[in-house]
Amino acid sequence: MFVLSIIKDTIAILPANFGVPPAQALIAEINKKYANRVLHDVGLCICTFDLVEAGEGKVRYGDGCLWYKVRFRMVVFRPFASEVILAKVKSSDEDGIRLSVGFFDDIYIPLAYLPQPSAFDPNERAHFWLPDSEAKTPHELLESATADRMYIDQGEVVRVRVEADEFYDDEPGPPKASEGVAVKREARRAPYSMICSIAEQGLGPVPWWKSAQPDGDTMDEE
Repeated sequence: MFVLSIIKDTIAILPANFGVPPAQALIAEINKKYANRVLHDVGLCICTFDLVEAGEGKVRYGDGCLWYKVRFRMVVFRPFASEVILAKVKSSDEDGIRLSVGFFDDIYIPLAYLPQPSAFDPNERAHFWLPDSEAKTPHELLESATADRMYIDQGEVVRVRVEADEFYDDEPGPPKASEGVAVKREARRAPYSMICSIAEQGLGPVPWWKSAQPDGDTMDEE
């Protein structure tokens, strides 16, 4: 789920922090710049693990800061494909389920990766699985008895398999125009998102498979 990535950068230390040990000041500035930031094709930066190398601080004309060329290891959130992780259901709609791991919310389960047969209940605003059912269409599934449905409720802890991740570089720019008419800007997309699946044995809400798992393999609910 977490990896270490080596990053090179030039970091400035303000005059107000000259009294702080250089390594401590550098780590604080690196965390300020990178923490909770998505790096394209790298992942979501969490915090600095350690400094690998730091050059001698140099003063640039005009700003008074000490500038250091540094190499450091950053803790990055980027689960690999086929990794199984635990997450909580954040919301559900007709297109699928959105999950969260607390510090990252752009995790999605599209309809194709739900256990079959399944359907979305608009009254409960949740998807449900109907095991051993011969029903095929959503209309037939919604006519089933509520007691037979296995719902995936909001806030429930689910075990999912990572299928793919996607990076999107949403650089700002002026709205495009076509024949003199301004074109509406597209909805902003997340810079990093993940696609997951629960369409296999052992995946899905933890209570579904609780009798088949060892003790202690659950995510504490807040």
